[in-house]
Amino acid sequence: MSIVKLFIVFILVMFLVAKKQPIHIAVTAGAAVTWLLYDISAVDGILLITKACTSWNTFSLIIVMYIITFLQKMMGQRGAIHRAQKGLSSLFNNNWVNCAAAPIFIGMLPTPNAAFIAGDIVKASASEYLEYDDIAVTTTYFRHVSESFMPTYNATILAISLAGVSAGEFVVGMLPVVVCIIASGCFWFLYGKVPMATGEPASTNKGKDLKDIFIGLWPILSVILMAVILKMEIYVAGAFIVCIYAFVSKFSASELILFFRSSLQPKLYINTLAVMILKEFIMASNAIHALPDFFAQFPIPTFLIFTLIFFFGSIISGSQAIISLCLPVAMASVPGPGLPLFCLLMGITYVGMQMSPTHVCLTLIADYFGISFGDLIKKTLPAVLTTVVFTVIYYILWTNLLY
Repeated sequence: MSIVKLFIVFILVMFLVAKKQPIHIAVTAGAAVTWLLYDISAVDGILLITKACTSWNTFSLIIVMYIITFLQKMMGQRGAIHRAQKGLSSLFNNNWVNCAAAPIFIGMLPTPNAAFIAGDIVKASASEYLEYDDIAVTTTYFRHVSESFMPTYNATILAISLAGVSAGEFVVGMLPVVVCIIASGCFWFLYGKVPMATGEPASTNKGKDLKDIFIGLWPILSVILMAVILKMEIYVAGAFIVCIYAFVSKFSASELILFFRSSLQPKLYINTLAVMILKEFIMASNAIHALPDFFAQFPIPTFLIFTLIFFFGSIISGSQAIISLCLPVAMASVPGPGLPLFCLLMGITYVGMQMSPTHVCLTLIADYFGISFGDLIKKTLPAVLTTVVFTVIYYILWTNLLY
């Protein structure tokens, strides 16, 4: 019954999204229905809303979004994104590189609106070939590739710790899956639509191209390096780079004052709060605990049972929740070497997150690009399913041929 209730909640959210309702309305309605269906008391419901709106995770996310938006506007004012795009295009002379590599690189910055910066590059490279909603899907899909294998994200760090494998083993084991993710994106989003050749003459000065890319993207590169290498919080690194960039690029006081105002995006913050509230109610419902018993009824191999649990669990509650709850159980339940199973479940978790209404990145990106969440998921689905099939086959081959 718990699974049926959860199904009703998600059908409601997707129905409202399909009817072009604002994301915060659809998600808030989902939270309200969850509140009612699971008999959560009025007091507990108010406490959950308060927790979602006042937690440091929510507050820090909004701060990061503001700072990155501020930096994005600074870079746009100085033509940095355009310069980087021109350098990238000239260096490789390949539109696919522009559309895939730039979002993958910028996606290493763990903040939802990093995709807004990547989107500017994709738009500049493919706007004459792709519709605006296709640009949005291409951007968000490639922007999330780094989350599938980089041990710099909280969910991945937690999973590696629980599974008892090394980060190096995990990265190497995930490489075929990462290649599949990228290849799937290129096939479904770029093939037959965006020509590889830019139509421009080949570069005669690769050094200048590299310099243009670096000068255009050094603020983002600096934030990424400070976060990954120095382990700084994104909002600290971002604020520091904003100050440095303002000085180096000689921004006037009037320009900065304008950015302080224009960087405020209340709609994004409202959507963020709505998603966080829905997530709190879903976690409070304990619906995720019903998944193992539900899928255990099916006469399929144990590894496929956990594949389904992690796929739907990620969609329902997000990667950290399903990893915390089920990864230790999965690793202990499936006989044989643990690394192949770990890579399978992490690949499936990543895929599930690309379809989850509790994934704040997706809801914000859909709203920013003016595409409905339903259309975003529908257009992403072919690449997602391709990756699921490949990851399962990869696990079967790995366990049967190498062990």
